[in-house]
Amino acid sequence: MQLETIKAKGLAHNSYILSDHGEAIVVDPRRDCAIYTELAVRECAKVKYVFESHCNEDFVAGSLDLQRQTDAEIGHSKETHFRYGDHKLADGDAFYVGDLKVEVLSTPGHTNDSLCFIVYERLHSDTPLFVFAGDTLLAGDVGRTDLLGTDAAVTQSKKLHNSIFERLLPLGDHLVVYPAHGIGSVCGHNMSTREFSIIGYERQMNPLLQLDEEHFVRYLTEQSLSLPPYFRRAHDLNIAGPMPMPPTVREVDANEFEELTGAGAMTIIDTREPGAFAGSHIPGSLSIWLDGTSFFPGWVLGNDEPVALVTERPSDVEVARTYLSRLGFDSVAAHLCEGIPDWQSRGKPTARLKTCSVEQLKKSVERATVNVLDVRDQPEWKEGHIKEAQHLFVGYLKQQFERIPQDKPLAIHCSWGGRASLAASILLSLGYVNVYVVLGAIRAWKSLGYPLERG
Repeated sequence: MQLETIKAKGLAHNSYILSDHGEAIVVDPRRDCAIYTELAVRECAKVKYVFESHCNEDFVAGSLDLQRQTDAEIGHSKETHFRYGDHKLADGDAFYVGDLKVEVLSTPGHTNDSLCFIVYERLHSDTPLFVFAGDTLLAGDVGRTDLLGTDAAVTQSKKLHNSIFERLLPLGDHLVVYPAHGIGSVCGHNMSTREFSIIGYERQMNPLLQLDEEHFVRYLTEQSLSLPPYFRRAHDLNIAGPMPMPPTVREVDANEFEELTGAGAMTIIDTREPGAFAGSHIPGSLSIWLDGTSFFPGWVLGNDEPVALVTERPSDVEVARTYLSRLGFDSVAAHLCEGIPDWQSRGKPTARLKTCSVEQLKKSVERATVNVLDVRDQPEWKEGHIKEAQHLFVGYLKQQFERIPQDKPLAIHCSWGGRASLAASILLSLGYVNVYVVLGAIRAWKSLGYPLERG
């Protein structure tokens, strides 16, 4: 038996390939799915089944494309009307892979179609080995229950409580738990850094599993989790079955890039680090550092919005294209092949982004000559923020930019600079002029011992 965990960076998504005696299953595959066939070949195994723990909303699944590559059979919950697949999975269904049995366990709550997959050895089928828990039980946390709307959150939370306490925990304290997400995912609130867990450990240490139903429901319905707009797009693509990922991005020189983007019908995403973007960038570009393209385009791009990429290195374009496709954005129309140096050498227009240090910020705050905008998420804000700052998560900025005052220069900060650079680039594209990014951000503020407020 061989089990491999495959991660999708930025989304904190875990998928799995389990092989035994020449056969394999894949659970919750990411969209760029060639890795599963490569691992199967390495283990001399044929992918027999592809199982999904639910209709995922935070990433586009690779099940259909993986089936095209391997002829594997796809299984989804019978509760959701997928337009593709071979098995409508129900509680108690069993499948065999090598000398292993995989049993379906219905665990509604996170979604109504949530499933777990329990793995047994055929010769010892009364004692499970481990469980692929999807978004039902996470390491140190449980899946969010608000995806069907706030009105349904109480009902969903009660379902999740029952699924965990009446269905999962009775399987035994020895059972190893492999969740679909780790720390950093928006599908939970306070996950552990552990990549997997054990039922007994979660029973003892998971704070939510210490609560009775009433307090469990109250906790889940009162937590404030961000809901990126791309979730609906990813969900719909997963229902219909996405097309294969586009194979390449068109490489263009500076002249053609300017012609393609000049009319404003295409969004330029600059994946260089914030410092490089501040020094010189194409006017109107959005600053999303390379790792940030794994998540933040889902907040700022519209459906089917065409994108042009500017990168630090030629190889970065493939990384950015993959990240965008995982979110369901396939309209990557062009890449500036020689980068900003070529753009500058041809005399093309450039812009700069103003910056300031935390020392300058503190003096300006004391003199009341600056407005401060904190674009981190809510939990970070509560842990500690500058007293005079206004809080607005960067993901909401395009929709709520009118809340931002323009009577003074605006200093924007996050934890280190990436989200602040994105926020500044958004405001610049909307016509704001006197905008600064705080260098070092909260990290530098803390290191100098400057005061923060909590709550």
